[in-house]
Amino acid sequence: DAKKILELFSLQDYLPSGKRVLQNVKPTSTENLHLKRLTRRRRQLVIEKVAIMNRLGSDLQAISPGLLAITGKIDNLWFLRFLTYKNDIRKLATLRYGTLFNIKGVGKKFADTIHQWQQEAHFAEEVVYTASMIHEDALRILQLLVHIKALDKQIAALCQSSEIASRIMSIPGFGTISCAELAAEIGTFDRFDAEGSLALYVGMTNLDNSSGKFKGSKRSKQVNRHAKMAMINAVSKHIRWVEQSKKYYDKKRMEGKSHQQAVRSLGRHLIRVIWSMVSRGKDYEIR
Repeated sequence: DAKKILELFSLQDYLPSGKRVLQNVKPTSTENLHLKRLTRRRRQLVIEKVAIMNRLGSDLQAISPGLLAITGKIDNLWFLRFLTYKNDIRKLATLRYGTLFNIKGVGKKFADTIHQWQQEAHFAEEVVYTASMIHEDALRILQLLVHIKALDKQIAALCQSSEIASRIMSIPGFGTISCAELAAEIGTFDRFDAEGSLALYVGMTNLDNSSGKFKGSKRSKQVNRHAKMAMINAVSKHIRWVEQSKKYYDKKRMEGKSHQQAVRSLGRHLIRVIWSMVSRGKDYEIR
């Protein structure tokens, strides 16, 4: 304590300049704080779901390629319910045709597909100790889908009461989840003195690295990666909805920019738009 007091005494000459530098930041709204918890949890669940789906696909490919071939996507609900109907996938090959209709989502089309697979069903030797793993993974994916859907409803409801999220949602192509993530990670615009700082925070611009006659830039290490991913996803979809944005994106690609560079360049302009929208309290409009 005595050492800290001495340090404070030594800094007393710099207090006047320190007061000029300090910025009074308003607290983040309750809605955005809640959105931050929900969106980050949702992203974690999605990452877990993708990892389990990849593992389940690999196991099915090794154990029974024919079973995997009957569906285009592993996360099809009817297929997951079919995998979890029995605790051992070998028993699925002996299900009666009429029993298949007891599985939710399985109609005549899918029942015929399953029945055709059953005629030639075969399993690798590893199925003895892999069957239970496949059942557990399929069951977990179903649980994750339910949790993610519940979070989506909560997030959509909160977005209506968040000023930042509701404003950004008026931009064509900006989905509910992306807007919620942006509002959650930004929190409040009072944190930034200008739109350039906001663009730097969400990873839509670089730091100036010019020196003398050299003109250049470098990536900032203070980028919020959650906000950056949300912005890139939203801008990528926005290009399909607004003709002017599509022309700008095509122009950057013609200049030799990569897809990511062109998206970030367009995102830099949209940050200016978002800053103006929230500052003036206006929704997006195409003139």
